[in-house]
Amino acid sequence: MHMTQITFRSMFLGLLLALPLAASSVRIIQTNSAGDDVSIIDPATNKVVGTITGIEVNHGAAAAPDGSRYYISNEGRSTLDVVDSKTLKITRSIPLSGHPNNISISKDGKRVYVSIAVAPGAVDVIDTTSLEKVKSIPVKGAVHNTYVTPDGKYVVSGSIQSKTITVIDQKTEEVAWTLERDLGIRCMAFTTNPDGSTKWILFQLSGYNGFAVVDFATHKEINRVKNPDLLPGKAPFMYGGNESHGLAVTPDGKTLIVDSRLNTEIYSYSLPDLKLIGRTEVGKSPDWVTITPDSKTAYVACAASNYVSVVDIKSMKEVTRIPVGEVPKRNITVVLP
Repeated sequence: MHMTQITFRSMFLGLLLALPLAASSVRIIQTNSAGDDVSIIDPATNKVVGTITGIEVNHGAAAAPDGSRYYISNEGRSTLDVVDSKTLKITRSIPLSGHPNNISISKDGKRVYVSIAVAPGAVDVIDTTSLEKVKSIPVKGAVHNTYVTPDGKYVVSGSIQSKTITVIDQKTEEVAWTLERDLGIRCMAFTTNPDGSTKWILFQLSGYNGFAVVDFATHKEINRVKNPDLLPGKAPFMYGGNESHGLAVTPDGKTLIVDSRLNTEIYSYSLPDLKLIGRTEVGKSPDWVTITPDSKTAYVACAASNYVSVVDIKSMKEVTRIPVGEVPKRNITVVLP
């Protein structure tokens, strides 16, 4: 090989190495609880770029880590529906042990955990290789929401009826500990310790316009924070459901975003001191919130407005509204490799 060829090849390889890696695609998956369609939003354009159809009364959503599938709980048929992320077609409907609500997925993508929202209460376990229900973990009370902790070690469910948080060891899929409160358990979010382990469970309660904090290590409630009062001249708004429903911790761990259906607002609290740092009005009945991986933008499902409010977290200003389906509720952020 001539010296000029070696030099050219070296320069070419150097150029390739200097180029930035291709960015992953981010999508917001928005379920619409009063229809059979799920909206897929591109946060780069704030437009709906795809629609999944045929899932009657869709509730919770999860995505495979490799981006190949979406999993959607189907309240109409009591199934977990598996969707090909490229074609947006349902490829399988997995029968569940009862009527489902929200869902979550293990960090390795091998298990989907489904809230069973009927007595006596359970978390169904779906194996994503066989695409079958392989276990139903009994818990106390019908389950509204199910989560996997940020470190992937635990599955956490909450029951409105029994007012109980149930923490399940993800490896053994057995109950590790439970905690009963004075009010029904609604939505949850988590903060982490420096080593990545779970520090707090932040959760909303039935009939309470705010949230509570449980220390994960001691299993004790350590704080309860009430959302601010309505601004002067504003009237409360209730469209079914709970006063405060939907909360999320930014991926950088610095901020907690909390919905208030009653106040038609969302709030930002600094972490770990839980100081109120911002507020803004959004669409009616903010029901759920998800945040982009860069921690800059919140997508708020506004159930009574049929759109998603897009909020800049730093300024706490609504930047746009994205029309979606009927009564949008749960949403998630997905990074497609």
